[in-house]
Amino acid sequence: MESNIRERVRSGDPSVFAELFDRYAKAVYNHAFRLTANWAVTEDVMSATFLQAWRSRARVSDEGGSLRPWLLGIATNEARNHVRSNRRYRAAAAALPVEPPTPDHAEQVAGQLDDARRIRAAVAALALLRPHEREVITLCLWEGLDYESAARALGVPVGTVRSRLSRGRARLGKLVDAQLHGNPSAPAGQTTGENGSRPAQEGNR
Repeated sequence: MESNIRERVRSGDPSVFAELFDRYAKAVYNHAFRLTANWAVTEDVMSATFLQAWRSRARVSDEGGSLRPWLLGIATNEARNHVRSNRRYRAAAAALPVEPPTPDHAEQVAGQLDDARRIRAAVAALALLRPHEREVITLCLWEGLDYESAARALGVPVGTVRSRLSRGRARLGKLVDAQLHGNPSAPAGQTTGENGSRPAQEGNR
């Protein structure tokens, strides 16, 4: 079935792009938000992703499984074009609401507040990661792609995905813990200047 979809994508069948949107729009939208932390930018990224998918349809290969990794890879590139600095990303993440609307039941309230706090801490922590680490974490941990699929989506070797994921997970855990315990400053090894400048870019690995 997937091979048939790939053939239809390459041929420019408009109906198959409607199918791809119905099937993967939510995944693309969620992935874009995790990379940008901005609802308005997320909408732009999602629209640009499916437009770019149409433009690059001829490059879809005959072999392979789901086209989800392909679309997420395009979304990652589009998000890079929209997010110009970690400072802007952190400002957007900090503006997220801390608490959801309060329902009547105390136990449910406590659970929702705790969940909202953890989600906000995770989004804020993602903002402090290096862009390459943030991309591989969103693909592998949130979207559930395996190493090979993430490598194809990002256009990097599998070993690079593994190393970035290992470093990113360790740093993310420390950052989330710091956010939850009221100490949002970056842990050792993560440098951010007072002017909000980005950490030094890492190499390909």
